[in-house]
Amino acid sequence: MKYINEFRDPQTAQALFKEINRLSRGDSRIAPTEKPLKIMEICGGHTHSIFKYGIEAALPDTIELIHGPGCPVCVMPRGKLDDAIALAEQPNIIFTTFGDAMRVPGSKKSLLQAKAEGADIRMVYSPLDALPIAKENPDKEVVFFGIGFETTAPSTALTILQAAAEGIKNFSIFANHVLVVPALEALLNNPDLQLDGFVGPGHVSTIIGTKPYEIIAETYHKPLVVSGFEPLDILQSIVMVLQQLAEGRCEVENQYTRLVESEGNKVALDAINKVFAVRDEFEWRGLGNISQSGLKINENYANFDAEAKFTLPNRQVADAAACQCGEILKGVLKPWQCKVFGTACTPENPIGTCMVSSEGACAAYYKYGRLSTVGKQAKFKKTKVKVAN
Repeated sequence: MKYINEFRDPQTAQALFKEINRLSRGDSRIAPTEKPLKIMEICGGHTHSIFKYGIEAALPDTIELIHGPGCPVCVMPRGKLDDAIALAEQPNIIFTTFGDAMRVPGSKKSLLQAKAEGADIRMVYSPLDALPIAKENPDKEVVFFGIGFETTAPSTALTILQAAAEGIKNFSIFANHVLVVPALEALLNNPDLQLDGFVGPGHVSTIIGTKPYEIIAETYHKPLVVSGFEPLDILQSIVMVLQQLAEGRCEVENQYTRLVESEGNKVALDAINKVFAVRDEFEWRGLGNISQSGLKINENYANFDAEAKFTLPNRQVADAAACQCGEILKGVLKPWQCKVFGTACTPENPIGTCMVSSEGACAAYYKYGRLSTVGKQAKFKKTKVKVAN
């Protein structure tokens, strides 16, 4: 299959693994220390690729991959889910949402359970799918649950612009879009998490480009390499991070050049800037309130803002006591370290968001059989690494 098999070539993969071993085992300017190098892959799509292709298990014990908060459903706090459910249960509302948000548990129920109890909740593949529903139901208010990073924000913005152009008045967005760079800064300011570098998100970067990440290199002195999703993409990105560490560099580099440009997608960014404004702060599951990290609909399009049109509980709700999704999203814990992972919490009966979403770290570990602590920690005995000054 052209342009797929090329990124899954076993011989190229072996060469990249050999280079990773060389760079991380002292044959470069990386010198010995007590702990493995910690590289965070930010995107949940990368996490699933890493486990699907066995990358994590094949890496040397001198490298530890940390799974970041790049799953858009996972970072949604319970209070926002409760707001969405309360909105969906109001009379004369048709609530539309992406399918991966349906089973995310709020404090009492999920959107799927609310639908079973009689709320008119419909799954759509795009926010634009909600506009025909609004036209067909002029006596109802149609609301779309806008979630996700900068990847999905343009489609939400363009839907609002289309609704305005068509004069559709019974349509609004419950906007909960978030921004990736402030979340990375929050992680880097966390004393419990010591990272050596990042594999940057591919989908988000097709929209925002590579320039917004420069603060990570310039202020926090961490290398970041934007990566594609095929196994050779991820392996090459790890090599590029290690090369920076070996050479004492901290830069933003782009491995995903076939889709990502430094300036990003101008059309998508223009739509975001036209419709949205940055919130003073936004609550993230596990990370708490992060300044300048969320988007809201600006005053020019306030008639499409569900938060302005309807009354919502707007409460902060703590996670379930047994769930440790917050620590997993911060990279402090691995899924198997959660006391309910794979037992009380499974994809069929999820307690936390990381097990629900197709991009969640817990879902990846469960799907690909990583159900125990067997791994590099038991093997990390002889070889030790450190970034040379």
